[in-house]
Amino acid sequence: MKTWDPSIELDRAGRVPLPMQLAHALARDIRLGRLRPGQVLPSSRQLARLLRVHRNTVVAAMDELKAQGWVESVRASHLAVARALPSSTAAAAERRHGALGFSLPARRLASRGFEAAPRRVLDFTGGLPDPRLLPSAVLARAYRRALRRGGSGVLGFSDPAGHPRLRAGVADMLRTRRGLAVDAGDVLITRGSQLAHHLLGLALLAPGDGVVVEAPGYPSTREGFAMLGARLLPVPVDAQGLDVDALARVLARERVRAVSVTPLLQDPTTATLSASRRLQLLALARRHRVAVLEADYDYEFQFDGAAVQPLAADDTAGTVVYVGTLTKALAAGVRLGFVVAPRRLRDRMLEARAVVDRQGDAALELAVAELMEDGELLRHAWRARREFQRRRDTLVAALRRRLGEIVSFDVPRGGLALWVRAPSVDVDAWATRALANGVRFFTGRHYQPSGRPLRALRLGFAHLDVAELERAVEVMAQTLPRRAHAPSSA
Repeated sequence: MKTWDPSIELDRAGRVPLPMQLAHALARDIRLGRLRPGQVLPSSRQLARLLRVHRNTVVAAMDELKAQGWVESVRASHLAVARALPSSTAAAAERRHGALGFSLPARRLASRGFEAAPRRVLDFTGGLPDPRLLPSAVLARAYRRALRRGGSGVLGFSDPAGHPRLRAGVADMLRTRRGLAVDAGDVLITRGSQLAHHLLGLALLAPGDGVVVEAPGYPSTREGFAMLGARLLPVPVDAQGLDVDALARVLARERVRAVSVTPLLQDPTTATLSASRRLQLLALARRHRVAVLEADYDYEFQFDGAAVQPLAADDTAGTVVYVGTLTKALAAGVRLGFVVAPRRLRDRMLEARAVVDRQGDAALELAVAELMEDGELLRHAWRARREFQRRRDTLVAALRRRLGEIVSFDVPRGGLALWVRAPSVDVDAWATRALANGVRFFTGRHYQPSGRPLRALRLGFAHLDVAELERAVEVMAQTLPRRAHAPSSA
């Protein structure tokens, strides 16, 4: 009985007899799950002593509970909570765990879809790195050193902008590898890029402000802005990235605060903004004085040709806010993002952060800073890039071999996913059938601001190995809806 504290208040001067009060209290604890089916109760002597009542009071209460089916006799003279509780008890437990005793506003906060996949499901949904490739022992040693050397400095309140060494490491990476003229003071470290966008929204947006979003586009970013009261203004994406002519028309007729854009390897389409559109976008931002919120998640995973520099590297007017991540160079559970923003906006983001989560994981930040300083993070990124390119090529070959008559796609120059068009297929039905057979992927509907069907699907390949990719494509071929046909595997 160590797990149950019989803190029962009995009204000794009340009109309800003590045995009945005690029986009701014990039945309540059973209904609420404080006493579990099969749990042995204290003896009548023990319970009488604990509650400071006569033993006969306890015996009478137990007789009542036994008559109602709440308790049953077990070994010797002991009683236990009945294993087969009355049906009303099971219903009460269901109500307690499933029902809501208060009202909620009539709005949906966000679409679902980023729950962890069931075990043994081959999951294409994330566009995330393979944690099996992470040198976890190296990260663990760095984390232990950070705890040992950092002491109270990493376990107490610390700099809400992020550990100075990590900010310096990120700034150095952005200067030397991505062409941004920044120093450590320009960088804000966050717990992942989604928190970065949330802090940006809190600092930048007022309810009713217009925010241009990509259509199709990354759901969590746009839904995060919508949660803050922004008006979402979808602009189409094509093979050259955001349609800047359509953007110009929106800016001409709407009051817009910000443009949310992924110039490099857009999510979900993997399109990269063309050079001419980059220049047009920057010119429009200057003319209309709107912020450009650039998300750059896949810079380190450009496989083919010269690396495309961030839009922020060409910004001379202070209109581009640059959001990046270290998560994709490590693993999905290592939540580290960063923002480069003009000082006034960054100060506002820090004010918002004081309310949201105060600071990041200083020990983790220090550990990753050490991995950056000794070159381990860059070496890991190089190894991972080679492996991810191999996996991309494996998926491309498997799709062409098994589904080439059904689907089409452009091989992306980098990134961790393919955008696959399937114009003759009910892709939502396909996704349902595939999931029932152990393969999960998102269809175009998931990325549409309108939620309308889109006959395409996104296949994140980086966290599946070559054999898993082959198996997953085979399942996809076998689960095509009846009106579409894959070629024979023979």
